[in-house]
Amino acid sequence: MATVDECRAALQKLAERLAANAAQAREKLDFDRTLACRVTDLDVAFHGRLSGGQIIDLTDGDDPRAKIKLTSSSDDLVELVNGRLNVMAAWTSGRIKIEAGMMDLLKLRKLL
Repeated sequence: MATVDECRAALQKLAERLAANAAQAREKLDFDRTLACRVTDLDVAFHGRLSGGQIIDLTDGDDPRAKIKLTSSSDDLVELVNGRLNVMAAWTSGRIKIEAGMMDLLKLRKLL
């Protein structure tokens, strides 16, 4: 099981990767949404905003009103960010859960 610090680091790594490719990501994700990531086996959550193709204001804690919600185990979160777990396979098999509006899911799919 990954630790809280490893999960936080994975999300920070994802945010840095998006920031490094902000121009390309902005073309694919031209919207501003709150997001939350819930880690089930550690009973922790993180939240922030997806804006301009970047994850900003990433911090500890849940945002129950987030427009985009990802729920996964700690190990699956780390594996997803590191590219060792396919998002679509994990989602269809129930290893991760993504809650978002239909239009947001279609836009997010461009990144997957």
